[in-house]
Amino acid sequence: MNYQAAKFVISAAKLRDCPPDSLSEVAFAGRSNAGKSSAINTLTRNGQLARTSKTPGRTQLINYFAIDEGRYLVDLPGYGYAKVPLSVKNDWQVHLEQYLNKRNALSGLVLVTDIRHVFKDFDLMMIDWARKRQLPLHILLTKADKLKRGGVQDALSKARQALEGMPDASAQAFSSLKRHGVDILAQRLDGWLGEPVAPSEPAESEPVDSKPAETAPSVGFVPVVPDPDVNH
Repeated sequence: MNYQAAKFVISAAKLRDCPPDSLSEVAFAGRSNAGKSSAINTLTRNGQLARTSKTPGRTQLINYFAIDEGRYLVDLPGYGYAKVPLSVKNDWQVHLEQYLNKRNALSGLVLVTDIRHVFKDFDLMMIDWARKRQLPLHILLTKADKLKRGGVQDALSKARQALEGMPDASAQAFSSLKRHGVDILAQRLDGWLGEPVAPSEPAESEPVDSKPAETAPSVGFVPVVPDPDVNH
């Protein structure tokens, strides 16, 4: 896939506003200060594509970026800190839950988390949801440039332990600042977006013996305390 050809299509407030022509899409989810939008911009080599801010929580809608005909990257609202009324934040959570549970074109989930904080409550909840829904999952450990090699390896080991029992799950270190890990991420996305809603072999994943499938519950969001750092 040519991710540099990505272009903004629509900001969807609700599930019904999402593009009806989507054959396959990959969603980027994460806490609002994890570097999610920065990762998308680094992947696409377009620093202006996904909105970034020194104030976490500025992504308030489901933002669609077209990669190819019927193929999209999706920037989901960041969860956690945001200077908006509680009623507005709760409204985001309702629509995000509907998207994750009902969007048929969703082929895989990229969970973006700060490598220095593996994992927060939101991250663990999303991993558990992906496990029960049997949705392909890729953990993107951002801001890897802030740790030494030993710290990066420790974080990767911890992340992979959390993915035990998930044969189509993987984890990698990533740095938007250094452009580290872009090729690995692109390879993972290629497998998901190449065919409409079809599972793929993981790129640099650490698969383990799979466990019996569980019934996927609705995603339920719980309040979590934000980290003080912000996006690169």
